Amino acid sequence: MRSCVRGGIIMTNDKADFTQGSILKKLVAFMMPVLGALILQAAYGAVDLLVVGRFGSTSGLSAVSTGSQVLNLVTFVVVQFAMGITVLIARYLGEKKQEQIGAVIGGAVVVFAMISVVLFFLMVCFARPISILMQAPTEAVDLTAAYVRICGGGIFFIVAYNLLAAIFRGLGDSQSPLLFVLVACIVNIIGDLILVAGFHLDAAGAAIATVLAQALSVVFAVLLLIRKKMPFVITRKDFRLNLQCRKFLKIGLPLALQEFLTQLSFLALCAFVNRLGLEASSGYGVACKIVNFAMLVPSALMQSMASFVSQNVGAGKYKRAKKSMFTGIGVGMAVGCLVFVLVMLKGDLLAGFFSTDAGVIQKGYDYLKGFALETILTAVLFSMIGYFNGTNRTIWVMTQGLIQTLLVRLPLAYFMSIQPDASLTKIGLAAPASTLVGIILNLGFFLYLEKKEKKVKG
Repeated sequence: MRSCVRGGIIMTNDKADFTQGSILKKLVAFMMPVLGALILQAAYGAVDLLVVGRFGSTSGLSAVSTGSQVLNLVTFVVVQFAMGITVLIARYLGEKKQEQIGAVIGGAVVVFAMISVVLFFLMVCFARPISILMQAPTEAVDLTAAYVRICGGGIFFIVAYNLLAAIFRGLGDSQSPLLFVLVACIVNIIGDLILVAGFHLDAAGAAIATVLAQALSVVFAVLLLIRKKMPFVITRKDFRLNLQCRKFLKIGLPLALQEFLTQLSFLALCAFVNRLGLEASSGYGVACKIVNFAMLVPSALMQSMASFVSQNVGAGKYKRAKKSMFTGIGVGMAVGCLVFVLVMLKGDLLAGFFSTDAGVIQKGYDYLKGFALETILTAVLFSMIGYFNGTNRTIWVMTQGLIQTLLVRLPLAYFMSIQPDASLTKIGLAAPASTLVGIILNLGFFLYLEKKEKKVKG
């Protein structure tokens, strides 16, 4: 892999090459900018809720809570879909086949543009039915629909950002996506303060700020891309539906489907909670923002692991790929234990950052107490998923995801929500319960592959 200039930073062979050197140092060095970008993305969403909670209405807070769940579904599905591009690019780098990368990126642009058109139509035209389906409280339906519609209008920018981030991470560059989201975060904070605190536009103001921030972030990313010296060439012929599309779709589609159904389960969970009233709805929304922060390290590990493992598999270094998974689990669990203690002991203090309403704060804390164990378990699960993504076993990732979502998380959450003494704490327990099942499934599959590999060698 030859050296190239990336965002004003010289990326040397050693820095972008994951096939040699200390696994821990390389993994952490690559992961930290990914984590930084995720922190800023979480802050980005949290600012909307914080500003609306302080300067808007309780209905507006509920609208942002419910509407952001819809936006999360779209965003996370796109991220998982784009994982196919990250894995394929990293694989080609490991195999020293940089000449294939141009066709991957060109095909990806066409495919993701088509996806953007579909999402635009659905979110703009069906914003109100989506809000009603989400069982948004009656007082918040109109505001929720406005939030979803405005975000749908800017969906092209949201998709474009995640595509660009996936490309850069596949190239071993996790610093550029950090710069993109930093720009977006700054613009979003300024926009929220002007539109919500200043002009009192409530949930609609938060949505407008989100779209403007994403748009400027994409413009910045494209300008940075033009300046970059890349280790490959892109021609006009690459921008079409080509053979590489089939390859990254084969990787990304199962992940996108699994994420879609997982996020649907969260939307269903949001709907279950909304039935418990406006206070519970707002409290759950506050808790979800805290959960987003709690999941940052596991998410960063999963994204980084896919690139790290894929490059090593491409280079034929399978043992190093396995070691990276266990390294990721160790790092994630160490951080997860600290987050667990913080959430369990100071969850009410954390919820207080997003609302001044004592009832909303208590409801948010109630959910966090049930969810807390997830902070440790997810570190294990996400590292394993990142490993399987990097080894191209995305069908398995989809299968285990569907099992824990459809057979554990969703039924358990629903069962807890219909009890006479239904509480957000009991509903929150559905998350760690399903993750534990996921760990057991993935461990079993890993041991099965190890046994199969030994038989082949023997």
